Amino acid sequence: MQADITPGLESGQRLFHTYGDDFFQLGKDRVESSLYFNAGKIVAPWLEVDISKASVDDFKWLEASTPEVLVIGTGRRTAFPSQEVMDYLASLHVGYECMDSLSAARTFNILVGEGRNVAAAMLLPKVKA
Repeated sequence: MQADITPGLESGQRLFHTYGDDFFQLGKDRVESSLYFNAGKIVAPWLEVDISKASVDDFKWLEASTPEVLVIGTGRRTAFPSQEVMDYLASLHVGYECMDSLSAARTFNILVGEGRNVAAAMLLPKVKA
């Protein structure tokens, strides 16, 4: 599966352009693993298991530059992290939304287009919740 999700936005920030089961295209960077993107920096690989197995330590990167919104792409299906992780995100005053990775990439692009301070944490679509 592959999809082109490039919106018609004018922005200096990188956007998700395409993705497949085993890659994301963020700006000119093709990343073939799960990743997080915050404050202009891509870190990959990130989490290689489903989001329900994530720990607070997997989100500590948010402390260096806390975004207004975190979009969490959970693979092929929508899933949620543990209550401990959700409580941690709330303690940082980060709004977050969990959704399948295709929807998360599109939502990230829309929020960038609105000028929001947004980060993304994305599992590859091949990851099954």
